[in-house]
Amino acid sequence: MTPTGPEPGPLVIIVADDLIWSSRLASIVARAGGRARTVAGEAAVDDAFAGPAGRPALVIVDLGGRRYDGVAAIAAARSAGVPAIAIGPHEDVALRKRALAAGARRVYANSKMHAEGPALVRAWLAPDALAAR
Repeated sequence: MTPTGPEPGPLVIIVADDLIWSSRLASIVARAGGRARTVAGEAAVDDAFAGPAGRPALVIVDLGGRRYDGVAAIAAARSAGVPAIAIGPHEDVALRKRALAAGARRVYANSKMHAEGPALVRAWLAPDALAAR
């Protein structure tokens, strides 16, 4: 029997604890063709890479989270061999540098993700981009 409907897209873990922002990021991932799983809190971040949904293709970390350390979440993704991108305030240069040093592939300003999110995530989930990792 042949399955009907589109194949599920690549799994994207979203590390965010703000309900509105995490919902917006999940919508961005869906519009980019991915499947979103949102996690927040230190334990959830640690468990995200071994979850039943399979290995994620990408991790998006909101550096503004209050219930987890965003830089530590990026380092955990790097240790798991999963590429991570981060979003945060453009004016916090020190935090952006720490995120990059921890292994973030890119750090986008919140405003850029809000304005161009689906295109940005789509580029990270493109088959050639996934194959290059």
